[in-house]
Amino acid sequence: MINRLLVANRGEIARRVFATCRRLGIETVAVHSDADSGLPFVAEADHAVRLPGNAPADTYLRIDLVVEAALKSGADAVHPGYGFLSENADFARAVTDAGLTWVGPSPESIEAMGSKVEAKRLMREAGVPTLEAPDDPTEVDLPLLVKASAGGGGRGMRIVRSLDRLDAEIEAARAEAESAFGDGTVFVEPYVERGRHVEVQVVGDGRGQVLVLGERDCSVQRRHQKVVEEAPAPELDGDVADALHEAARRAAEAISYCGAGTVEFLYDPDTERFFFLEMNTRLQVEHPVTELVWDTDLVDLQLAVAEAANGAGTLGFSTSEDAPQRHAIEVRLYAEDAAYVPQSGRLVTFEVDHDLAFGLGGERGIRVDSGFASGNEVSTFYDAMLAKVVSWAPNREQAIRQLVAALKRARIHGVTTNREQLVEILTDPVFVAGEMTTTWLESRPISAESPSDSRASVVAGALMLAAEDAARRTVQQGVPAAWRNVVSQPQRITFEGHEPVEWWGTRDGFVVDGVTVLEVSPTHVRLEVDGVTVQYDGLVDVQRPSGTREVYVDGALRSVRLREVPRFTDPADAVASGSLLAPMPGTVVAVTVEAGREVVAGDVVLVLEAMKMQHTVTAPHDGTVTEINVEPGAQVASGEVLAVVEEKA
Repeated sequence: MINRLLVANRGEIARRVFATCRRLGIETVAVHSDADSGLPFVAEADHAVRLPGNAPADTYLRIDLVVEAALKSGADAVHPGYGFLSENADFARAVTDAGLTWVGPSPESIEAMGSKVEAKRLMREAGVPTLEAPDDPTEVDLPLLVKASAGGGGRGMRIVRSLDRLDAEIEAARAEAESAFGDGTVFVEPYVERGRHVEVQVVGDGRGQVLVLGERDCSVQRRHQKVVEEAPAPELDGDVADALHEAARRAAEAISYCGAGTVEFLYDPDTERFFFLEMNTRLQVEHPVTELVWDTDLVDLQLAVAEAANGAGTLGFSTSEDAPQRHAIEVRLYAEDAAYVPQSGRLVTFEVDHDLAFGLGGERGIRVDSGFASGNEVSTFYDAMLAKVVSWAPNREQAIRQLVAALKRARIHGVTTNREQLVEILTDPVFVAGEMTTTWLESRPISAESPSDSRASVVAGALMLAAEDAARRTVQQGVPAAWRNVVSQPQRITFEGHEPVEWWGTRDGFVVDGVTVLEVSPTHVRLEVDGVTVQYDGLVDVQRPSGTREVYVDGALRSVRLREVPRFTDPADAVASGSLLAPMPGTVVAVTVEAGREVVAGDVVLVLEAMKMQHTVTAPHDGTVTEINVEPGAQVASGEVLAVVEEKA
């Protein structure tokens, strides 16, 4: 029996495993980097071990340190979570060699499925459909997809639409795969233009018995990374679903799979054919939708399988799977902007109304699995996901409605998130109809925001700021804000990117042209706009050390973050024309030019790395590089001047 379990991971997946352990009476151990020391998963563990440093290569990817932490803390089992070392066969061996229970599949299964080339061979032998490109492709075979054998997350992947580009794209994919995974092996397969990503959840006992817990649709993706997942897959013929389940069962049986795993397929709705993509030998990020539909704790099953494999009891799950009677949808809430650029900083407020956290229960509701809480710092070292928000209900329509409402009501302040985009996705007619494909999200137009609501939000923010100023006065507190005996002009508050808001302070309160002000406080504003009363909640936050004030305004339709433009600019804050500023905190990976070099607009000047992604900083215009203020390896803050390109006269 497992008595004390170490989770070799961080954030929400560590908290998720801890939740099941608490219910089962198993003690827990967290490992954490310096950057993560203040996050909730560390506080929730019964024991915690520090991994000195911040970078994944120095902390969560150090097999020796993680195994040492398990032994030092008295753990008798290790759960890898997902990502990091979760699909590393050497790590699995190191854990078992240390006399610990490994909560996961055998190292041999991990290796068999870790190479996409070898996995496809095994699947062909097991009778599972696979995509195969001809040895000598012609124009008829286009488009083609070049993929890294050891890849994931879209890295080492290239779409080829012209045969004369095939060799170049293979070399580019090989170089990217070598850099990202240390393995430059790539392969080519047909590219399905309108494909859907459908995957099947399996749990094997390592002795030939495989439990199949339905399918999930994960077609809503950006840059080959999932954004929305749901179970069961919508608009999927029952016979196709049955065939998918049977193919996944054969895939798991082919390698005597032990533990929870996911078999991913590419489904072509035009032909109703599907093809094996890969098998993830771990718990998936999107596992909660399966748990809520099937009312099954997958972590509990993982632990039961691991204990049975070690001879501690028997595993008795049934293979007579019942059809699900619910629908669940999950969205990944990322700290990123509309261009998918990761964001970092202090998460001032993080409040999402929910019925459950990391658990099961009831016929409908909202579940939130988060790695952060209000006041936490979102660093640049790891993935940008803040939380998973999951809705479940008796049918898909109700699940969508609940999830949209939960996202709209959420109060998330301090870092930019994809919350607005998620609401747009869930309410898009294509998604509502269940007709999304893996390329749909990046091809859909961005919806224009409502100008009236946007302006009302800005007005509300300005009034909150004015009310905050009035509340902080230490004298004449009974005098209305901005009161003047002789009124000469309105007061004015300006936010970056918005027209100034002009207002008057009268005996009866605030007055703004075009709206009726009904109620104002530093945290709440009620307005009447075109005969309709709207309410806004908010928060005024003073950014240190600059002293710049930001206002977070939450309305019924949208939330906005407003940064006040100071009336007077400190000369010390001014930057030279042509300055290249860091778009986010991060690490300088490369500097490609030197001072004195001539550049043209678009030339790469340097490369930053943040949250496992690289971002190029380019010359804004033709000119000469007059300053380079950083070097490779340097840590930079958001807004820091990295270089200066003087424009050519």
